[in-house]
Amino acid sequence: MSELEPKGSDAIERANAESVPASGQESAPFLKQLKGFWVTFATMFKKPLTIEYPEVKPETQPRFHGRHQLNRYADGLEKCIGCELCAWACPADAIYVEGENNTEENQVSPGERHAKVYQINYLRCIFCGLCIEACPTRALTMTNEYEIADDKREKLIWEKEDLLAPLRQGMLMPPHPMYPGTDHHSYYRGEVTESHPSQEVSK
Repeated sequence: MSELEPKGSDAIERANAESVPASGQESAPFLKQLKGFWVTFATMFKKPLTIEYPEVKPETQPRFHGRHQLNRYADGLEKCIGCELCAWACPADAIYVEGENNTEENQVSPGERHAKVYQINYLRCIFCGLCIEACPTRALTMTNEYEIADDKREKLIWEKEDLLAPLRQGMLMPPHPMYPGTDHHSYYRGEVTESHPSQEVSK
């Protein structure tokens, strides 16, 4: 050790003399402390935001992006024409569509084509809604249903049968002929409001 270097308590005193006193460490004024306590006190009387899920299910907004649904026309024919625009618009590559031509014996949708295969992979879907905007016939919409979790990965790949809207009153299960005296333009304009007896196919 050098003779010029201070020893023991002398070194400690010199270090204390050269140190700069810390600022901003003073206790806050009483009014500021009281303000902080007031926020805590006021929160005690607010209604809690938690709910008893799943016994009580929260209501969703009207434009909530839930699971998808493939819609039907009023006579039961499917709106999807197998154009695959929804699959092209999907940024997550979650939709797979395989189109097929309609025939007189297998008329599934108005016009020339229908979706033979329609899959949505909910392991990839980000519920952005771009597929809905791309659909030219409003065949694909999003419901308010959000309970789609499952215990197996393969169950989260929904097939066409899982996505199709249920048959309502006045609808017939396709395939069946189009409404008599109409074409696909009549369906797009909403002129078909129910099924016709001639559309029933005997099995």
